[in-house]
Amino acid sequence: MKASIVKELTTDEIVDRIKEERENWKRMKLNHAVSPLENPLQLQTTRRFIARLETELKGRKMAETKETKDNK
Repeated sequence: MKASIVKELTTDEIVDRIKEERENWKRMKLNHAVSPLENPLQLQTTRRFIARLETELKGRKMAETKETKDNK
């Protein structure tokens, strides 16, 4: 998923998506340890997508914090 699509998601959707993707990544990692995945690059792709989501979430939290400081 592209970063532009991630920016369109709401904050709650991002939090939910992070949980889902982390569970999916852990499951894939475990399955890969037992028997190799057909496409091992899925692990890398999923991990990077989680990082993209977390980066957007952190950016929103920082912007929110900055707005509250500016309003005081």
